[in-house]
Amino acid sequence: MVSPEKMQEVKTPFKYSIVLKHPDSTKLIDSPTIYRKNDMWFMTYIVFDGQGYETWLAESNDLLEWNSKGKILSFTENTWDANQKAGYVALVNYDWGGNYEVEKYDGVDWMSYLGGNSTGYEAGTLKIGLAKSNTVSQAENWKTLNEPVLSPKDKDARWFKDKIIYKSLVIKDSMLNTGYPYVMYYNAKGSYDFESIDMAVSNDMTQWKRFGNNPIISRGKGICGDAQIAKYNDLYIIFYFGAFWKPNAFERFACSYDLINWTDWEGPDLISPSEHFDQEYAHKPWVIKWNGTVYHFYNAVGSEGRVIALATSKNLKN
Repeated sequence: MVSPEKMQEVKTPFKYSIVLKHPDSTKLIDSPTIYRKNDMWFMTYIVFDGQGYETWLAESNDLLEWNSKGKILSFTENTWDANQKAGYVALVNYDWGGNYEVEKYDGVDWMSYLGGNSTGYEAGTLKIGLAKSNTVSQAENWKTLNEPVLSPKDKDARWFKDKIIYKSLVIKDSMLNTGYPYVMYYNAKGSYDFESIDMAVSNDMTQWKRFGNNPIISRGKGICGDAQIAKYNDLYIIFYFGAFWKPNAFERFACSYDLINWTDWEGPDLISPSEHFDQEYAHKPWVIKWNGTVYHFYNAVGSEGRVIALATSKNLKN
C-alpha cells in the first residue's frame, strides 16, 4: 500500500491553455507522448481524419509553444495496418524530473502503435504493432514490422481483453520486477464492454507475452486507459484516464513499488472538465516534471474540438 501523503507531488491545478490543435478543425488530434532530444522537446500525437489514425510529430523549446513537423506513421495499402496507425514512442526515460530522453534498443528507436485495416474511428479488429526509426526528432516515416505483436484474437487473450486493444506504452524495467526487461501497458476491451489496463512483457522488444491473469487497473465498467509511467524515488506512478464509471472523462493515477500491484489515489481527480475547451473530456495523460514544475499534457474535448491542452503545478499564464 502507498500512503496518500506520498501521492501529493503530481497535482496540477492550473490549466494553462490549448497547446496544439490541427489547423483543419474537422481533424481530431489525440494522445500526446512527450520526450526530449538535443535540448528540444518533441511530442508525438495522433490525428483522425475520417479514414483512420495517422501519427504526427511536433517540437517545442519550452513545452508551451508547439510546432507541427509532419507525419511519422502514415496510411498504407494492402497491409494489416493500412488505415490505423496510432503511435506511441517507446522507452522514454520515466524518472520523475529526469532527462526524458528516448533509449534505443538494438541501435534504433522504437514505437508501439494501435493498428488495423478497417476505416473509421477505432473500427475493426485493432492490434498492437511495432515500428523502428533511426531518429525520433525528424518527421520521417518509421519502418513498421510486418505483423502485429499482440492481438485480441491471440490464444492467451483473457476474457477482459479479447475484443479490442487500444493504446500501449512500452518501458524498460532495469529492476526486472516482472522478470523481464521490457514491459508494455495497454488498455483493452473484452466481451463485457469495459476497458481495463493490462500488462505484457518481453526480452527483446519483438516477442511479447501477456503477464498476469487479471487487469492491473479496472473499475468493471466504463474505461480505464492510456497508461503512462513515472518513477519517483522508489515509487512508481501510473497516470491514466477514467471515463463513464462516473460522468465525462477525467485523469486519475495510482502508485506501486513493483510495477505490478497498484494503490489507487482515492482523492479528487487529477484533472477533470472545467474549461470551455475541455468541457466534455479531459483525458489521455502525459505528465512530466521539469525545472521544478509539473506539466500535465492531456487530450481536451470541448468548444475547440479535440485538441492537446496543458495543466501545470504552477500558474504559468503570467
